[in-house]
Order: sequence, then C-alpha cells, then structure tokens
Amino acid sequence: MEFRKLISLGFFFFITIALFGQKGIVRGNVFEKSSGAPVGFCNVYLDGTTIGNTTDDEGFFTLADVPPGEYILVAKFLGYDSMGVKVNVRAGGIVYERLFIAESGEQLTEVVISARKEQSRNQVQISKVQVSAKQIKSLPSTGGIADLAQYLPVLPGVIISGDQGGQLYIRGGSPIQNKILLDGMTIYNPFHSIGFFSVFETEAIRSVDVLTGGFNAEYGGRISAVVDIKTREGNKKRLAGKIGGSPFQARALIEGPISKLSEDGRSGSTSFLFTGKHSFLEESSKSLYSYVDSIGLPYNFTDLYGKLSFVSGNGSKLNLFGFNFKDNVNFQNVAQLNWLTTGGGANFKLIPPSSNIIVGGSAAFSDYDISLSEGEEDPRTSKITTYNLIFDFTYFGANSEVKYGLEFNGFNTQFGFQNFLGLSINQSDFTTELAGFAKYKQKIGNLIIEPGLRVQFYASQSDFSLEPRFGLKYNITDRLRFKAAGGLYSQNLVSTVNERDIVNLFVGFLAGPESTIFKPGTTEPTDHRLQKSLHGIAGFEYDLNKNIELNVEPYYKGFTQLINLNRNKLRGSDPDFATETGEAYGIDFSARYDKKNTYIWATYSHAYVNRNDGFQIYPTVFDRRNNINFLVTQKFGKNADWEASVRWNYGSGFPFTQTQGFHSLFNFIDGINTDYVSENPDLGVIYAEDRNAGRLPDYHRLDVSLKRVYKFSKNSQLDVIASVTNVYNRDNIFFFDRIEYNRVNQLPILPSIGVDFGF
Repeated sequence: MEFRKLISLGFFFFITIALFGQKGIVRGNVFEKSSGAPVGFCNVYLDGTTIGNTTDDEGFFTLADVPPGEYILVAKFLGYDSMGVKVNVRAGGIVYERLFIAESGEQLTEVVISARKEQSRNQVQISKVQVSAKQIKSLPSTGGIADLAQYLPVLPGVIISGDQGGQLYIRGGSPIQNKILLDGMTIYNPFHSIGFFSVFETEAIRSVDVLTGGFNAEYGGRISAVVDIKTREGNKKRLAGKIGGSPFQARALIEGPISKLSEDGRSGSTSFLFTGKHSFLEESSKSLYSYVDSIGLPYNFTDLYGKLSFVSGNGSKLNLFGFNFKDNVNFQNVAQLNWLTTGGGANFKLIPPSSNIIVGGSAAFSDYDISLSEGEEDPRTSKITTYNLIFDFTYFGANSEVKYGLEFNGFNTQFGFQNFLGLSINQSDFTTELAGFAKYKQKIGNLIIEPGLRVQFYASQSDFSLEPRFGLKYNITDRLRFKAAGGLYSQNLVSTVNERDIVNLFVGFLAGPESTIFKPGTTEPTDHRLQKSLHGIAGFEYDLNKNIELNVEPYYKGFTQLINLNRNKLRGSDPDFATETGEAYGIDFSARYDKKNTYIWATYSHAYVNRNDGFQIYPTVFDRRNNINFLVTQKFGKNADWEASVRWNYGSGFPFTQTQGFHSLFNFIDGINTDYVSENPDLGVIYAEDRNAGRLPDYHRLDVSLKRVYKFSKNSQLDVIASVTNVYNRDNIFFFDRIEYNRVNQLPILPSIGVDFGF
C-alpha cells in the first residue's frame, strides 16, 4: 500500500510541474514524407535559440523549459530537406507538432552517420550496439537471405558456437543468461536449428539494441546481456511489399495503410504489416548441396508475424502483434526435434495533452513447446507459457529525463527428462516475478550521468533482489568520449542446455529450484536460490575524423552464483540442480569507417571465461580467447547499383576435455540383478582429470556476396544477390564424436543466389 502511495505522489508531483510551471513544452514526431516512417535521432530545435534535442528511435521528441513566445520549430537531418513550422508557446502550455521531411540528394549513408554521432554525444551507450536492417543486409548473406542470426556474431563480444545447433554467447554469458526481446516480449528460442537463420524477418526490423553488459534498470531478469528487437510499423501512405526467394527459403512481406497518415497534424492513422517465410533446405540441399550429407540438410522452419498499428493525432500509439514460429529437424533413424512458439500482445505510448509525463507499456502472452525423440528412449519435453505486463512513465526536463515503472512476469514450466542412468528430472511449476525500476538521466555540461535502481521480487523464492545500476559518459572533446557502467543482476530461469554442451538442439527451460541447493562442491546450503552477477565496464569512443570511429571497452562480469540442471545425478536422492560460480573478463575493440559508398567494420575481442564447480576452475567450452571480424561493403557502378560485400572471421579454438580411456558402461538400473557378465554394454568414456584442458583447432571462414539492384520506378526494384559462404571451403571442426572416433565439421562451401522484388 505504501509503495502505491509513493508512486501516486510521484505521479502527482510530475503533473504539477508540467501544469503550473512558468515555461512551456514543445513536443512532436518527425516522419518521412513518402512513407510516414518515423525518423529516429533527427535534430529538432527552436531557431534562434539554444533549445534543441534529438528524436528517439520512434521519431518522438520533447523540448522542455521553453520560455513563452513564438518560434520556428526546425527538423534538420543530413540526407533530408530541412522542415520548419511556426509554434506559439504559452506559460505552462504544451504544443504538439508533426514534421514531415523529404529525402534530398545526399547520400543515405551520411544519414546513418549523422544519427550515430548524435547518439554518441547524448547517450551513455556503453556496451550497446544499435543495428539497423540496412546494416544486416550489408553482410554477405548465407543463401542470399540477410538475417540477424548472421549479423550478431560480427559484433564485439558475441560468439556463436556452430552452424547447426550452435549456441549464442555474449561476453561470457550462456544463452539462458541473455534476454531476447521482440517488441517487449521475451522470445525463448530466437534461432532456428540451422544456425544461419533467426525467427525475425529482416525487412520488418526497425532497430536492434545489443546490450552486451552494464545495462540499466529498465531491463531485468537476466544476468549477462539483452538483445532488444523492435519491429517497424507498416507503411502509412501506400500499399507496399516485398517477395523473395533462394534455395534456402521463400519469404514475403505486405504492408500498407488502413487509414492514411495525413500531414494536417490532427488526424490519426492505422496501418498493417505482415511477414512470412518458409524454408526449402530439406528439399533443395539434396540436389544442390548433396556433398553436405547423403540426406541433405534436414531442417524445416516456418515463421509468421503480423502487426497492426494505430497512431493518434497527438502522437499516442498502439501496436497489436502476433506470431507463430515453427522449427523441425529430422535426422532419419536417429533423432527428431520439433518446437513451436506462438504468442501475441500489445504495446502502447500514451501522450497526455496536458502533462509532460509520457506513459508507455506492453502486455503479452507466449507459449513455447519443444520435444526431442531419440530412438527408443522416452522423448525429452519442455514447455514454458509466459504472461508479461509492463507500465512505464517518462518525464522530460531540459537536460534530464526520469523513467520509472512496474513489470509483472508470470510463467508456467513443464519439463521431463531422463539421464543416462534412467533417473528422471521433472518439473511442473507456475511462478511470478514483480519488479519496480527507476532510471534518472542528467546532462551536466559535457557529463551525462545515468543512475538506476531495480527491485525484483521472485515469488517462488520469496526473495527480493535489490539491484543498483549506474552509467556515465563524459565528452572530453567533441571527438573523444569516456564512458563507464556497472550494476547487479539476477534471474530465476534455468536452461536444460548445460554449459558443457557445444551442440544441443534441445533448448528447454525450468523455473529456478525451490528446494535446497548447495554451494559448489559442498553440502553447505546456499544463501539464496537465484542466479546472480555483477558487471563493471569502462571504455572510450574516439572519432579519428568524420568517417572513422574507434571504440574500446574492457569489461568484467562476476557470476556469483550459477545454477545448472544436474544431469549427472547418480541416485534419486541427489539434487536436481548443481551450482557454480564464474567470471568473464576481456577487452573489445571495434572500428568503423563509413563514407558514401564504402563501409568497413572491424572488431577484435580478447576474452577469458572461467567456471568454478567447487572442485576445479576450468574454461568453458565457449571460451574463445581471440576473435576477429572484418567486414567490407562497397557500392559501385553508375548509380551505385552494384554492391560487393566481404566478411572474414577468425576465432581461436574452443576448449574441450581430452579422452583418457574407455570402459564398459553399465547403469545398474536393476541393482544386483544386473547381468554385467553376459550383457553387451554401451561404451563409456573416461575423461581426463583436467576439465577443458585441450583446445580444438582454430576457426576461420570467408564469405562473399555480390548484389545488383534493378530500379524500375520510385517504389519498385529487383535485387539479385549471389553469395558464397565459406569461400575457400575451410574444414572447421564442429565437434568430435569420441565413440565413433569421427570428426564432424561445420558446413562446407555453400554458393547460392537469391532474388527480392520490392514494390
């Protein structure tokens, strides 16, 4: 009750400031004139004054503490014609304006540079990389289809362990410790079993924020990283779409207005967007890539996503969305895996006409169901059903911003598993999480500070987690910026994927343990039953010139408690969960060159990832000591209608535990009645005493693509993309089958051609 009173008082306080202040507020949205798409990070200012700001990624802006009077409100963005409108500001009044800007003859790459510069100067942005659909499409695309799954490993600190069933690791965190969001909703399995493709359609993406650590209080429930994906709204001016295909998949997008967005600044609009894609790998690979395997590539997936967007005359908006993602793998006579994710929800932004508080939020539901059948064994199954509700409030000052809110999560888990001894681990549980968060941003001259606090309550654990967060940036000069961030983090979700696994198609989930667990390697009970970590990150950004940017970030993550499924339990009385501690530390370098038709992106990561199970400290199977990425994209031709892309990746070898010997594996399920004399046992492996003391061979791969654009009219064009993955056919090891004594490599050379037609 006291907590609710506190929120109400704070809400009343901010409304009072807005209503009775002696100065006014100017706010609004900036849209592209042709499509009605929001223009993010556009400069907006009152001509003849020092009052200005930039739009957010939804094109929204607020100018606070404006003295009463008449002004010209200007939107200026490189690559677009400037736009100005007259505004009349009254004391205590709020003015809302829409500005529509049209593309000029400037190079579009200059627009991206301009937006990025403004973000760098005005946001903390430590350990944050923002990715656009345009950047994703600049990468040489496997199968001629650009995809987020192919782009993420190009980012510093991000490692993917393989092409088939590999996992995504971000700065020492395993996949379960990374939160993947789609329009505010958690996606539990974002990548298909063939690791080149995600469930997300590139053409529908507005932005992707990859926060590799040190994220602030609005994000919680994970202890390593966040990937926040936002889809764009449908075209508000005309019917448009895109269809495409390659030997790997076919896809389509359709979008358009139900009611058009007008430029009178008063009426609203309604638009829709629908995407779908379906794979043909199983069929096409048998004829085109038969050298991969005699049965081809047995992967099938279908992804559907739809969105309905409502925008009011004062900038308030409501989005309704739904999705259906399906994946199937069928290794004949060996294993069959199926998973299905369905869900839907809404997110909104409410802009009150007489208050400087912006109200946002989302409500969502999702259901993830996976099963794996292997021979005559009982199938492994996992299901998680999630309910999510978020409300947040943002107050804008002249050089400050306050954001606070509440988040509710409820999830139901059902899980069934038998280990190698036939011992079962089962869970059927429903649990809830409640969080409150607050973040304050203040700009003081060249200094930006961003303290935050998150309070997380885990009902099943009856446990509060108090999590302070902090970030800062200091603009030493216009070209050199220092930044730092840190915080405490917690989560209650556990994955069935063990960190020992480098290949695992079965990705299931459990709620954290509700019974006693023990400190690593002991019989001493732990102080709590949550996974927790602390982050500390520092670094600097330096603009060598207008087109070259350098970013350096050393980091440390301390995992004070990690919880894994105890798949090696020997007795029914053994605990279902085991604990570890760990740490990840290293340094990431990245450099970007962006000028007209040339884009170069280079990264180097040097990292250490260790775990302590109470018996020994060992490197994890994803501890890649050195990782290098080099990407070059060059447009050429009379109208820059050709585009060539080259990407090279090098990674030092992953650790593995060496084989010491073999033995006859009897599970003694029948106790003393086990016939160990005449029975034909399986072959068991005796592992070396030092865990993960060996190293696999180094990894490196070259991918290239060539795109030709045929433009038929202002709104219609044909893109033809030829690509080759693993150009020099490098035999990169995936894993080694110890029993069969057989090396399994990642995918060999894969040439392809894709076609996209947009209208």
